[in-house]
Amino acid sequence: MKKLALHWKIIIGMVLGIIFGFILTSVEGGRGFVGDWIAPFGTIFINLLKLIAVPLILASLIKGISDLKDISKIKSMGLRTISIYIITTLVAIIIGLTIVNTVQPGKGMPQDTLQKIEERYQNDAGVADKLEKASAQKDAGPLQPLVDIFPSNIFESFASASMLQVIFFALFVGICLLLIGEKKAKPLIDFFDSLNEVVMKMVDLIMLFAPYAVFALLANVIVAFDDPDILLKLLMYSLCVVGGLILMICFYLLLIGVYVKKSPMWFLQQISPAQLLAFSTSSSAATLPVTMERVEEHLGVDKEVSGFVLPVGATVNMDGTSLYQGIAAVFIMQVIWPEGLTFTNQLVIILTALLASIGSAAVPSAGMVMLVIVLESIGFPAELLPIGLALIFAVDRPLDMCRTVVNVTGDATVSLIVAKSLGKIHEPKPKEWNDNYNEVK
Repeated sequence: MKKLALHWKIIIGMVLGIIFGFILTSVEGGRGFVGDWIAPFGTIFINLLKLIAVPLILASLIKGISDLKDISKIKSMGLRTISIYIITTLVAIIIGLTIVNTVQPGKGMPQDTLQKIEERYQNDAGVADKLEKASAQKDAGPLQPLVDIFPSNIFESFASASMLQVIFFALFVGICLLLIGEKKAKPLIDFFDSLNEVVMKMVDLIMLFAPYAVFALLANVIVAFDDPDILLKLLMYSLCVVGGLILMICFYLLLIGVYVKKSPMWFLQQISPAQLLAFSTSSSAATLPVTMERVEEHLGVDKEVSGFVLPVGATVNMDGTSLYQGIAAVFIMQVIWPEGLTFTNQLVIILTALLASIGSAAVPSAGMVMLVIVLESIGFPAELLPIGLALIFAVDRPLDMCRTVVNVTGDATVSLIVAKSLGKIHEPKPKEWNDNYNEVK
């Protein structure tokens, strides 16, 4: 009997989790049961993925850079990566603005609906938290994102999972290994090569638990939706975001077919476990170990490319988030500040959303924090900001799940494009968790 593919197991877990969540919402005490006895298993799974993210980036990138044998190749790979990420982000923002200006989902929203949303969410702790974080980020100096790349204590960077700092340290170590000569560098290179293999095996083992984890994560998401009426009122806005995200994935598939010369369906099949986990966790950082495993072993991208492109992408490439910010900003203006809908303001949205995506954290709902900065850049009235966030807060989590899928898909697409341009694609060699089990059992 043919073994069921991992992505089908995850899909089954997701469907059962959604059904289970809906059943428990109609049962007295069901929400509490899910929160106490089901949700922790999803949290454990995410913690395990985060546990291995930093050592995986460190080992993969140091080994990859040392294998390049030529420092000039690092510059070439870096420039191509950042350039492609900027282009795809601009495409995402333009798609979002085109859709929201064409459909105009915020035009004619009933006043009683707006009032109900305002009463329900304006004083919500989540909204206040997003405003506070956005204020702290806005108050930082213009070069603060650059300063934040350089760590003062690498162990603090490891502990806080500061991806850009970890990437800088790994690049620094990798370059120094090239400069000290192959003979002296070999022991440390062998160590990181072995560490990379160990961490990739950890990914294989953790993924055995994935179908059960997504069941827990999705069940918890469903029981958290406490006002389906508001969700229906925001359906048109949500469809605009989802439609834009689907178009963005179609754009990626076009690039895969035209430039990389690979089948788009093959690409989707190989990357689907990472996409499904991105949907379940709403975190491209938590999904990063799985994305790296799928890209290296199943798409055939060489380690030196995936080890650089994917961690950078998880931090600076937020195509789904940028598309969402464009749609959300214009939607909010259509509802409560229509006089601000000028061509100049929309150009500012494009620029600010592009810059904001670079500084956006790879964690759930970070896009809403950056949305505040985007709105403030066009002079959106400060007193209306809580209302604006309240307007979209009810549907932010499900949309966050969808846009994280696009973020992860974009990272994998760019890694393939960069690898193709550098001739760094090999025949895929998938590994199983039990490849060497017979030797040790």
